[in-house]
Amino acid sequence: MEILGIDIGGSGIKAAVVDTLSGELLTERFRVETPPEGKREDIRNAVVEVIAHFKWEGAIGFGFPAVVSDGCIMTASNIDKDWIGTKLTEYFGEKISNPIFVLNDADAAALAEMNFGVGKDKKGVILLLTIGTGIGTAVFSDNKLFPNLELGQIFLKNGIIAEKHVSAYIREIQGLSIEKWAIRFNKYLKQVESYVNPDLIIIGGGISRKFQKFSSFLKTRAQILPAMMENNAGIIGAAYFASLKVKV
Repeated sequence: MEILGIDIGGSGIKAAVVDTLSGELLTERFRVETPPEGKREDIRNAVVEVIAHFKWEGAIGFGFPAVVSDGCIMTASNIDKDWIGTKLTEYFGEKISNPIFVLNDADAAALAEMNFGVGKDKKGVILLLTIGTGIGTAVFSDNKLFPNLELGQIFLKNGIIAEKHVSAYIREIQGLSIEKWAIRFNKYLKQVESYVNPDLIIIGGGISRKFQKFSSFLKTRAQILPAMMENNAGIIGAAYFASLKVKV
């Protein structure tokens, strides 16, 4: 099945048409900047621009940076607070007629990694982290997803919200070396591990490309592996999610 996957992130809105049986991108990835402050109308206009680029008339899967319950946006950590309570399918539906299916962005990336990436055929409890503008987290137990686990929002022992201390964005703006960031990140990782007790931890997002440079600083009980999908994970997972929901 061919579905347009759209990943709405903190810095960019990325999209491509996906073969949801293989997880492969069928088109070049298209990206626009996420509008500053993440306001509703601005993001919707950017999404309309993305869809117009592909001249897409079929189903669309969205990964959205918030807790999502039955298509309704429940939180707004890195977007405008006006999103809270918005039924995204209805709000976007005012501008586009495509069938729309939406889930949390980290859950979308995790679905891609579990079905087409390094998590495929893995059993037990698996924790996936997407490190970017924020920290997205997802947990699977024997291939069952527990949705909307916002473990990037936990408080660290120093009283700071985790993603405000150890995200890739924070590393960049604070000019941290990969080693200093990894030592900081490892403290967060060990705290999350104590909550979830995973058998495997998968590190995703753009920083996963540098995994070999920082992996030696990560000391956890669980095995740690880099994700395979990198920045395409959210697109692929959103499309895959839609393929599970759309009526053929």
